[in-house]
Order: sequence, then C-alpha cells, then structure tokens
Amino acid sequence: RIFSFRICYTSQLAFSLLLWFWLPYCLTQTTPSNTATSKPTSTPTPSPSPRPERLKVRLAGYPRKHNEGRIELFYKGEWGTICDDDFTIANAHVLCHHLGFVSATGWTHSAKYGKGQGKIWLDNVQCHGGEKSIEFCKSRGWGNSDCTHDEDAGVVCKDERIPGFVDSNAQVDENKVEEVRLRPVVGVAKKKLPITEGVVEVKYKDGWAQICDAGWTAKNTRVVCGMLGFPHERKVNKNFYKLYLERQKNNFLLHSVACTGTEVHLAACPLEFNKPNATSSCAGGMPAVISCMPGPLFMQNSGLKKKLKISVKLKGGAKVGEGRVEVLKDNVWGTVCDDRWNLLSASVVCRELGFGSAKEALTGARMGQGMGPIYMNEVKCLGQERSIWDCPVKNITSENCQHSEDAAVRCNVPYMGLETSIRITGGRTRYEGRVEVLTSDPNGTQSWGLICGENWSTKEAMVACRQLGLGYANQGLQETWYWDSSNVTDMVMSGVKCTGNEMALSQCQYHKTVSCQRAAAKFAAGVICSETASDLVLNASLVEQTVYIEDRPLHMLYCAAEEDCLSKSAAKANWPYGHRRLLRFSSQIHNIGRADFKPKAGRHSWVWHACHGHYHSMDIFTHYDLLNANGTKVAEGHKASFCLEDTDCQEGISKRYECANFGDQGITVGCWDLYRHDIDCQWIDITDVKPGNYIMQVVINPNYEVAESDFTNNAMKCNCKYDGHRIWFHNCHIGDALSEEAERRFEKYPGQLNNKIS
Repeated sequence: RIFSFRICYTSQLAFSLLLWFWLPYCLTQTTPSNTATSKPTSTPTPSPSPRPERLKVRLAGYPRKHNEGRIELFYKGEWGTICDDDFTIANAHVLCHHLGFVSATGWTHSAKYGKGQGKIWLDNVQCHGGEKSIEFCKSRGWGNSDCTHDEDAGVVCKDERIPGFVDSNAQVDENKVEEVRLRPVVGVAKKKLPITEGVVEVKYKDGWAQICDAGWTAKNTRVVCGMLGFPHERKVNKNFYKLYLERQKNNFLLHSVACTGTEVHLAACPLEFNKPNATSSCAGGMPAVISCMPGPLFMQNSGLKKKLKISVKLKGGAKVGEGRVEVLKDNVWGTVCDDRWNLLSASVVCRELGFGSAKEALTGARMGQGMGPIYMNEVKCLGQERSIWDCPVKNITSENCQHSEDAAVRCNVPYMGLETSIRITGGRTRYEGRVEVLTSDPNGTQSWGLICGENWSTKEAMVACRQLGLGYANQGLQETWYWDSSNVTDMVMSGVKCTGNEMALSQCQYHKTVSCQRAAAKFAAGVICSETASDLVLNASLVEQTVYIEDRPLHMLYCAAEEDCLSKSAAKANWPYGHRRLLRFSSQIHNIGRADFKPKAGRHSWVWHACHGHYHSMDIFTHYDLLNANGTKVAEGHKASFCLEDTDCQEGISKRYECANFGDQGITVGCWDLYRHDIDCQWIDITDVKPGNYIMQVVINPNYEVAESDFTNNAMKCNCKYDGHRIWFHNCHIGDALSEEAERRFEKYPGQLNNKIS
C-alpha cells in the first residue's frame, strides 16, 4: 500500500508540474488580440527577463505637452519606439506609471506625435495594466516587429504625479527646443503684427537664445515660418542685419540645424547643440535671420490680396485655421476620410489655405460630420506638395469610409494680438460677460469701454467669442442687467454690424460716433461663448424627391390659417368654400455639429397652439420662399417650430428629445427631425403664382436665434419649373455645397421646356 501510494503521489506530482509549466504556455498561445489588425501577428510571448537596470522610458515628439507624447524606450544602448498594433489603455497605464504619472487618460496611434527614428523595439504589446514595467507585458519580443514608424504609439498621461515618485533614470535635458519666436530688429516691424521678419530665437532656461546661421538653409526657414503660422518663406537681406547683430551680445544655443522642410516643428529636425566649453560658438557666422510670407488673411496691405481659386476649405472650426477638411471636385464640395491622415498631409492643407504647418491632424469627425460626397481616402502627402490634390490618394468606396471618419486640421496661425483689445467682465464664468473693447483717446491714452446692446445679435457675438479665443457664440445678449456691475465703464462703441466671419470686432461696421438710445450699463452688449455648437443641414435630395402640388379645400385649413401658414389673399377667400394650391415637400433636418440644437427660449415661454395641440418653442424655425429669376419673392411660407424632436438617429446614437407630454425639444448631434410633406404648414401657398421658372429656397434658423458653428449651410436652393398643373424641382443643394462658379450658373438657370432640364 505504501509503495502504491508513493507511485500514485509521484505521478500526481509529475502531472501537477507538467500542468504548471504547460498552462501559462497555453494561455500565452491563446490570448486574444484586443484590437483587430489586418497584418498577420506572430504569437505574443513574454518579453525576455528584465535586465538588472530599470528600463528607461521617455516621452518625445511634437507638438505635445509634458504629460503626453510618442513613447520611446532605451534598450541595448539605443532609443526606439513601440508599434500601435494591439495597443490598449492598459499599456498606456503601465507606461504612464513608469514615468511617474498616476494613470493614463488615453493613447494615440499612427505617429500622432511624429515618426520616431531607429528601432521599433516592441510590437503587439498586451499588458493587464498592473505590471511594473512594459518589459513584463506580453509582446513579440525585443526588436521583432512588422511595423513602420508611421505606426508609432503615444500616450496621454493624467497630469498628476505619483506622490514621492523619484525617477532614478531622469536626466535633466536642457537641450530641448519647444518655443520658437521671431524677434524683429527694425523699429517699424516691432509695432506691426504679425511679425514676419527677424532673428530666430528659441526659449532657453529663463530667456531666449539664438541659432548660428552657418549652414542655415531655406528648408530650415520653411519649418520655422510654418511653426509661426506662415505658408511660405522668402529671401532676407543678411547684409542689412549683419552690422547691427555684430554689435549685439549673442547667446547661441544651436550651431547646426538640418531640416528637410516637411517637419512641423524645429524639434523634429536634426539639431546640434553648442558644447558648454566651446571657445567659439558661431565662428564667422551670425544669428539666423529669416523672413516669412503671410497668407492672404494676414496681409497688412489688402491691395496685395489676390482672389485665389480655392479647391480646399475648412468647415465647422471654432477658431481661425481649424476645421473639417473639404475639397472641391466637379464643382461639388466633399470631405476627406481619416485613414492614414497625418501631420504631413494636414500641413499641405494648412499651407494651401494660407496658414502655417499643421498643429494637429484630427480624425474621427472631431470638427463635425460633412453631408456631401467623400472624395479622398488614405491621403499620403510627402509634405512639399502645393495642394492636397497633388498627393497620392486611394479611391473611395462606400464600405471604406463614413462621415464619422471625416478628417480635420488645426493649423498654426500668426500671432495677431487680437485678444488684447477685448475682454468680457461680470459673468459667472470666463465664457460669459459684458463685452469691453480697448479704445484710445486723441492723447493716446488707452481705456476699457462697453458696447451698445441695440441690434447686437448672434453674428456679432460670434466675432467677439472668436476674437477672445473662446469658441462659438452660444448667445448674443442685448441686456446684461443680471451680471455684476461693479466694474462698469462708459459706452464707447455702437451700431456694430458683422457678417460673422471677421476675426475681430474692429473689422466689422460700427458708428463713427457713439449713438445709443439706452446707454445704461444694463443695456450693454454681452456674450455667452461655448467650445462647441450645433450645425443644422437640410437633406436636399429628399426635398427633390418628395415635392408635389395639392389643391386643399378651405374647410380643411382653419388651423393653418390661424397659424398664419397661408398667403395674404386667403383672408379674402369665400370660406369655407374653394381651395388653396399648396406646394408640398418633406424636410429632414440633420444636426451634424458638436452640440445639441436647443431652442433659445425656455419651456416657460413656449406658446401652446390648441388647434394643432402642440407647443411652439421658436417663433420662426424655417422660411420657405419661392423666388423669381431676379430674386424677388413671389410666394412664401414659414415653419414655426412645430415641435423640435429626434425623429431618428445614426446607428449607436440614442434619441434625447421628444415633444409628447410637454417633453424637451431639440435635435441631438447625429440625429434628425423629419417634417413630413403631409403635416400642416409644411408647404408654400402658390395659389397666386403664375406658371414659370423659379428658385425654391429653404432657410433654417433664419434669424440666427440659436448658435451654430456654420450658418452658410442653413439655406437650400432648388431650380423649379411650374407649368400651371405640375411642378418639377432640379439641382437641389445646400448653400455651400457647390463652387462659386456652379452657384453662378445655377442662378442664371434658364428653366426647362418640358419635364427635362433644358
């Protein structure tokens, strides 16, 4: 029995040991990938045993803050990167912990912080999140990768340090370049903004240092100009500066810069720093001096501005130089898919538009979704192209891309100092308050002053918020009595009238001498700004598909007459006999912005209409007009806000607004409100209209009652042919969907001889 027990025990022990070694191997073999990848991946295995010294990790790249960047690892005496394949937030947690931050808030793919150099040390890394170092996580092993530096991973760490964290590998690196500026030398240049010419200086310790110009090239100049918001470099007269700069005491930080010209930051160029004990820091040279060419928007001499034929534009951005990228093809505007979208391609777009290089290449429709065609996918610019149309692209198919993948950019723009001549005070947060502008009296004394609130609207507020760098205007207020008035000043500006596109209030129209009937401080202009805004767009093709004529008996139109939905001649009709001829169609209104569209008025002020049994939350939500060839209105309709609600939404988005039972009204981002053709007032009364060729126009939110990121797409137009019995719509499109040339052709449309376009 003892013998048999021992045999049994021994065999059990052997089996346990076998299971002990075999089980982790099986688990390693079968660990599923967290992220699907198109490339074949080799089996993740635990990384080789950690070396005695702690692995060095650093954040690198551009543009970035101190708590984010491209991940670089120091292994076998060489810095290298990590591939983004299978990368997860758990990996980011481990790396941020290693760097002394409490946790990660996100991670980045596709070389967001620029491409690294050297080895790609790790690929298909899979951490649980609790490991002490990335070397303890599963991976393909050191140096085993099938990636390129286009796939370098980055992390964003929470800006909070682990208490008492001491990084034994921390090396204080004073030789880094983050801030760069142009110091003007000529007296006149110092007073004018933007500064386009001067000595290149980099932030160093508590001051600024110069760069030796020995071997300085136009490519270096191009990079610095791009960083400062300028699209092009131009030649500079070095001899002019030489005598002046020789008399200056210079502090050279860099003695060699070797940019290729496509970098978006000087830090991305190969740099050689001065050695502390060098006898001569710039033998035979002088500080680098450059000159940049500003884009049309920033030229001081407006006579030089050329009307360029544009084939690319930015939409939906809160600030100058940012937005969704839209490109023009066959006279119709469309978007760009974000696959492989990077800083090189984004910089080509920025420079083409007269800005500098790109600060950010944004993916995932971060600046809202477009509505038209998607023209480009996998744009692969090298960075030197004059236009995005010169870059290699992949043909689009409907399976490739959706508008949820629309690419966007944030460009470097020149410093104009516009925010220094305006402020808002009295509000509860920094996003709201009375608007005050800086004025100068004849003696040159500067002081702050209020703006008269009369006729102040959303358009003016949009410009004020943009000038302050606070995003969009949520509201423009004509009365501000409910805000703190302890710091009130005099009215110094009145009659302000903006188009809404200006960069500063000083670029708008206003009275030469102040004229304000209600000059008390409580009637001063105010703003409430917001980082995001809604954007309403009508589905033009649905209008074209659903249009028809109905002769409706008057006895069925009492409610519509009460809501003022018929033309004036209806009042003289022989009620209840006879009929009205109605042009009917469906309206599907999408919110493609980044904030819900909600009525300005609170529900306490909504008006109940007993006849139709609903509340009106806006007096006028939509205008419907029929115009003749010279633009004169021949018939009109309007849509009071019947009820604003989410009829339907994109996949994955939930409805939030429903009118029933006095519910909330609005349109959620990614949803749409459908006004069917058979609803009362969803028409134009054309009883008095003669047969002919017309333009049908629909305008949403016509009085700019509610803030939107883009008002240019609120109008929709169609060519219209009416023969007295039937009606045809053609070429229906939203306001900014066509090129200027195509829009001119549309307005000169001669009509049709039959039911085909002539």
